[in-house]
Amino acid sequence: MSELNFQITGARPERHAALPTLMFALKIEETTGVVIHNIVLRCQIRIEPSRRKYSHEEESRLMELFGDTPRWGDTMKPFLWTHLSATIPAFRGQTEVELPVACSYDFEIAAAKYLHSLESGDIALLMMFSGSVFEKGATGMQVSQVPWSKEASYRLPVRVWQEMIDHYFPNSGWLRLNRETLSELMKFKSSRALATWDEVIETLLLGARERCS
Repeated sequence: MSELNFQITGARPERHAALPTLMFALKIEETTGVVIHNIVLRCQIRIEPSRRKYSHEEESRLMELFGDTPRWGDTMKPFLWTHLSATIPAFRGQTEVELPVACSYDFEIAAAKYLHSLESGDIALLMMFSGSVFEKGATGMQVSQVPWSKEASYRLPVRVWQEMIDHYFPNSGWLRLNRETLSELMKFKSSRALATWDEVIETLLLGARERCS
């Protein structure tokens, strides 16, 4: 039976995808000499926010997710980023492949809020693997499972995430609004003869500041 080890060796933005995508370089090593026919691989990627330090600006941005900083010891827990699946082709000994990870920039999703809040440093990730391994045995093809204990930690540079977002959303962000709110904003935009949505938001923020002062 095969014995597999997994290691993430790097990450880069994919510049020619339909959606914002990061490509993670995955090294797989088989240590018993078995010939691997293929692997139907599944991966759960979790963010481990407590494994890094934060600037004062980052702390203020993360209050929506984790509350006040004195509570972070209780509230800052690992959370799911995404799932992915991939088919790994035949190899013996070791192989290296790239895993595409489609990234949402929807601020209704906790992972997008967290990643957008970071200025620099690394993002602590835990990649947990499972799936089916098809290998060549003495009596023919055999199938075994990748145990959930197989995992790999990786520190994704924040600059790589930012480079990807800047490529797909240059100098911009993305907000999802319900139809009623969008209709009201469109009426407001038209009534004030505002040219862009940035002007709409800036006008509303200015009015809010004046009422609070």
